[in-house]
Amino acid sequence: MTEILDTTLRDGEQTAGVSFNVNEKLAIAGLLLDELKADRIEVASARVSKGESESFARICDWALRRGCLDRVEALGFVDGGRSVDWVADGGGRVINILAKGSLRHLGTQLRKTPEEHLRDIRAVLDKAHARGLEANLYLEDWSNGVVDSPDYVFQLIDALKDAPIRRFMLPDTLGVLNPFSAFEACSRMRQRYPDLRFDFHAHNDYGMAVGNSLAAVKAGINGLHVTVNGLGERCGNAPLAAVVAALNDQTPDGCRIDERRLTHVCKYVESISGIRIPDNEPVTGENVFTQSSGIHADGDKKGNLYVNALLPQRFGRERKYALGKMSGKANIIKNLDQLGINLTPEQIHLVTERVVELGDKKEALAAEDLPFIVADVLKSSHAVEKDNIHIVNYSLTLSRGMRPVALVKLSIDRTEYEASAPGDGQYDAFMKALWSIYDKLGKTHPVLTDYQVSIPPGGKTDALVATTISWRNADHEFKTRGIDSDQTEAAIKATVKMLNILENLDISTLK
Repeated sequence: MTEILDTTLRDGEQTAGVSFNVNEKLAIAGLLLDELKADRIEVASARVSKGESESFARICDWALRRGCLDRVEALGFVDGGRSVDWVADGGGRVINILAKGSLRHLGTQLRKTPEEHLRDIRAVLDKAHARGLEANLYLEDWSNGVVDSPDYVFQLIDALKDAPIRRFMLPDTLGVLNPFSAFEACSRMRQRYPDLRFDFHAHNDYGMAVGNSLAAVKAGINGLHVTVNGLGERCGNAPLAAVVAALNDQTPDGCRIDERRLTHVCKYVESISGIRIPDNEPVTGENVFTQSSGIHADGDKKGNLYVNALLPQRFGRERKYALGKMSGKANIIKNLDQLGINLTPEQIHLVTERVVELGDKKEALAAEDLPFIVADVLKSSHAVEKDNIHIVNYSLTLSRGMRPVALVKLSIDRTEYEASAPGDGQYDAFMKALWSIYDKLGKTHPVLTDYQVSIPPGGKTDALVATTISWRNADHEFKTRGIDSDQTEAAIKATVKMLNILENLDISTLK
């Protein structure tokens, strides 16, 4: 099996604007090792900051108690042994020493000869051995070095191949490789040094990190470096989820990562990093297992004709069928079945026409909108009752130096209720007032799990805002959307839609 090293907590944290605190680092480390079963994790760079030192020590202490300290690694430098002391004093057992893998980097940045660099590397290795550390060796800028200065690369490894180095790690530091050149370069290393262990570390500047990683495995590389959600400098590193899926489906041996937990871990890192997963991101993106074309839905209904090996159930997800102008009858039937709504063929035809009409106007539709479309089209209570809950009035007060306050008057089945509450923001105050009404009535309510605001590119201050809110009720999640020129009003519209869905539908049908 291909060994996986996740470097989200080291290389991934080089993403612009991303910085994890001590507790977040500890939580991510636990998810990677305990839930995903990553073979190894790289969690810190030596001598960066006091916070980095504290988080490394906390992770090492946790890993020692869990019996997995040998799977925790830290980046160190050829610095006379100071990085070795930093790692050892923090409780670590493995140091990944960063050496120069190209003659250009060596001469321009360090201004040293290969012989001088080798002497310095050996000194660090001796110090690591003396302090009981296992060592791996990064060859920074190796992808350029193996092309521009291969004699230097081979001189370095020839001199160190019998040294106490567990793995030689081959970074495509500037993301310059493609699958063809990656295979060729990795093959040269494997053929020349068949007894050494090699890792490949990809960057995604040309969007080929996953392909390059697979090419490296085909060439005989033993391990791959990845980050959750592809976090990393510039365009990022090879994304964990896509690499895992590709290894398991496209190579004979696969890897040990637990696919079922990938979505959970990727979503968690998304939430604390502030870097959203693109909707079309392989494996973990919102739209990855969503079919839009009516032809595809029809083919799936008749025989799973548009289903490949990437089954959503592998990753704790489900296949969906989008609503829009490309929707056909099969899309509508699939969504109605999931919602437990039965219509006649004539009614399905009318609903399909309305969905296509709305999609043609670029209106964004969710599966949860379908019952309201059905009710509107059929002008009856076949599938969903009329809105029993609506906002009679509300007032939001925002004053400098004071917490926002909301006063809400809500109508439920023509009976009005009123409450007020302060909050950390106007919408937060609104929700606290709303839930206070529900609490007094003994009514349960869902938990808000995500809040996303979309404004058209180039939008002005009067642009329409689409606010999409994700909710969790028991074990089920669903979304509602509101549109208005005011962001808070859009959120309130999405919230009222959620209240009526809960009032009129069996939430267990919402996927």
